Amino acid sequence: MDIDVDLIRRDLAQLVSIPSTGGTDAEVWAQRWTAATLAGLGLEVDHWRLDLDELRARPDFPGEEVDREEAWGCVGVSGPGQPALVLNGHVDVVPAGEPEDWTNADPWHVREHDGRWFGRGVCDMKGGVVAIIAAARAVADEPLARPFAVHTVIGEEDGGLGTFATLLRGHRGDACVIAEPTAHRIVTANAGSLTFRLEIGGQATHGSMPQHGHSAITAFEHVHRALLELSAHRNAKPPKPFDVNPWPLSVGMVTAGDWSSTVPDRLVAEGRFGVMPGESFADAEAIFERTVAAAAAQHPWLKHAAPTVTWPGGRFAAGRLPEGDRLADEVSGIVAASGSGAADVSGAPYGSDLRQYAAAGIPTLQYGPGDISQAHSIDESVSIDEVVRCAEVYARLIVARCS
Repeated sequence: MDIDVDLIRRDLAQLVSIPSTGGTDAEVWAQRWTAATLAGLGLEVDHWRLDLDELRARPDFPGEEVDREEAWGCVGVSGPGQPALVLNGHVDVVPAGEPEDWTNADPWHVREHDGRWFGRGVCDMKGGVVAIIAAARAVADEPLARPFAVHTVIGEEDGGLGTFATLLRGHRGDACVIAEPTAHRIVTANAGSLTFRLEIGGQATHGSMPQHGHSAITAFEHVHRALLELSAHRNAKPPKPFDVNPWPLSVGMVTAGDWSSTVPDRLVAEGRFGVMPGESFADAEAIFERTVAAAAAQHPWLKHAAPTVTWPGGRFAAGRLPEGDRLADEVSGIVAASGSGAADVSGAPYGSDLRQYAAAGIPTLQYGPGDISQAHSIDESVSIDEVVRCAEVYARLIVARCS
């Protein structure tokens, strides 16, 4: 089973050149590329247009944070019957920011330097997608007794629409490995998260007379302190395999005021609230809202002008590999046999599509090239050796599972 690094380089350059930011037409183009590529490897491909209205109407819809008018699914299967293994990767990426902030001034062109590839999505997670494709190419002549499947999906970054639709279409497997960047770790559990929107009112007045008004910014600082205390309490003693601060609270956007010399009478803060394993969305929302209400009740202005909390955007449940499932040991053994050393088993603080496969009864873990710290960053990069090593691991896992 030879892994051809030149073909990986070609595939990655082609896929990164498709600027498949969530909600753009390029998401469609990326799925068209994967469908053609998988068909070229001899896989039987299901490439279908998603009925977005029908999916959004379902009570278990995972949510969206971007607008979409068109979206496609793509699954390639090596033969008839239920696949013994599914390899999953998402083709959507986050916005690249300003091109001039990138070293090569073009985030959609793969740059190679010092043993690494640079470009938007090379780590999260087009490097993983092309490693899956390389593995499928490498086992093309292997006498497999059972099929394997490749699921490429859209919408992972903003809720998980693509995997949600893929599972609803009936695509299943005995086990699944997601090629998310894991920095040579095997991730068997994910925390969940919710997107919150907090609106706080104040009373406007001239900036020279703040004592005659009530600043929404000052009121928010009071509520924010209470929320940070809640987060610290919830993260004090995380269970294995999670590490420090696995389900944090963070504020990503704050908007307030419309004039520099006016006390602002409205503030809107949006962020993410971590969801613990075994915790329902309703329970997580309730404890957040109770904390906001309790903080407001102790504030001289907010006790008469209660903040408003809503929950827009993606809804990521927690998920994990079932206790005692052999998939983690199997992947760990193959990683060690590849000569790259033992891989630690851990949990991740971010949501992913792992929870959707797990909820469907499919044992799932994450193992892929790159480090999550590189994801979404300017000059995003991935080690070439890591991509090749992961492709080798996937190929060996296909043979082990399907022979």
